[in-house]
Amino acid sequence: MKRIGVISDTHVPSRAKAVPGKVFEAFQGVDMIFHAGDIVSFDVLHELELLAPVYAVAGNMDNWEVRLELPPKRTIIVEDVTFGLTHGHMFNVRSERAVREAMGDIDCLIYGHTHKADFERIDGIRIFNPGTTVGGVNSSVGLITVNGTAFETEWVALKRD
Repeated sequence: MKRIGVISDTHVPSRAKAVPGKVFEAFQGVDMIFHAGDIVSFDVLHELELLAPVYAVAGNMDNWEVRLELPPKRTIIVEDVTFGLTHGHMFNVRSERAVREAMGDIDCLIYGHTHKADFERIDGIRIFNPGTTVGGVNSSVGLITVNGTAFETEWVALKRD
């Protein structure tokens, strides 16, 4: 069994001074972290790497250094589940055909960009957005638990102290 922390749209330091401390609480004990873009500063990834290995993609608000270092999309296999990770600004994430053309044969698409936590199933693909860490009262991150071919998603609200 593997636990994955899922985060997107941190926007540090352009919209937030730092990753909220509640993120580190929520991600305690995860085996890995997926960041779905709009990182803005590599400092975010360095902080998250103190908790677990980080798999990240570039988003539309990331600077040229981030875009040169990180791909716009990637596929990660965890146990027997294939995840597609992207920011979501380059194609229609609500179309199975568009997702399959962009990401290949995946079980779950993880994306960000909208700053809105979301989960839906489009034919054979589950689509998960963890929300944003800079949304004030609506801030959230995600957790995914993988056990063989099965996986469950959940959100963790980042309520203010």
